[in-house]
Amino acid sequence: MELKQLTYFIEVAEREHMSNAAQHLNVAQSAVSRQISNLEDELGVQLFERVGRNMKLLPIGHVLLTHARDMINLLDQTKQHIADFTAPETGIIKIGFPSSLAATLLPNLINAYSSDYPNVQFQLRQGSYQFLIDAIKSRELNLAFIGPVINDDPAIRGDILFSEKLLLLVSRQHKVANRESITLKELKDEDFILFPKGYILEKLVIDACHTEGFDPKVSTQGEDMDAIKGMVAAGIGITILPDSAITDYETDFLKCVPILDPHLERSVGMITPNTRELTPAETVFYRFVLDYFD
Repeated sequence: MELKQLTYFIEVAEREHMSNAAQHLNVAQSAVSRQISNLEDELGVQLFERVGRNMKLLPIGHVLLTHARDMINLLDQTKQHIADFTAPETGIIKIGFPSSLAATLLPNLINAYSSDYPNVQFQLRQGSYQFLIDAIKSRELNLAFIGPVINDDPAIRGDILFSEKLLLLVSRQHKVANRESITLKELKDEDFILFPKGYILEKLVIDACHTEGFDPKVSTQGEDMDAIKGMVAAGIGITILPDSAITDYETDFLKCVPILDPHLERSVGMITPNTRELTPAETVFYRFVLDYFD
């Protein structure tokens, strides 16, 4: 089975007409007919039923069409990967990120990088903390931004880019909205709105409250950052979020209050695989990010 045979077969199958397929392929109809005939001889099956001037796929032809498309797509992906290696300035960079870094960090980095490398394409994948770690290990991703940065897994390299505070977010009508600062213990009787269990920001808040000797009253959970902010604005409860996620989000309905004691912060950085090399396009971006925060 040759690539040309599969390409001609797909064209005839999709257009259901030999001459139309030949015209689209810019070859003689006899060349298309010959390739289809050779393919049928090689496989030992009839792929098409001729109905008048049309070519209708037989059931076995539909089976081949599915696999032929998969093979062509795989070949296209392989060509793209080769292009990434030979031309890092025009490659594709896949990046994973959590919702807490979507508002400022990622747009700023991509805009800055695109100014220097306008032909690079980005493919972005949002996910939870554990999903991003697993995606690096499973080869789904080679680059991801997370916070806090993982440093105890031999399969992953973590580079800390900066640290940021965790801040209290309340509605403008909340009794502490006008405070210059607050302690975590003062919030022990408040209704908290947090991410569900399994999210790293939920764990950071729960662990901090336990350190201060109380279990937070979690009245509501939300998987989406904007949903949590909306519920806080509605006065349903309070939340604690990273500085980068809420500093620029103060509105007529929301107010940030610094937490004075204990000092809550998280590291933010980039994780990459320790067990395999980045593509040239990814390597250039990786170095750019490190220099950006240096």
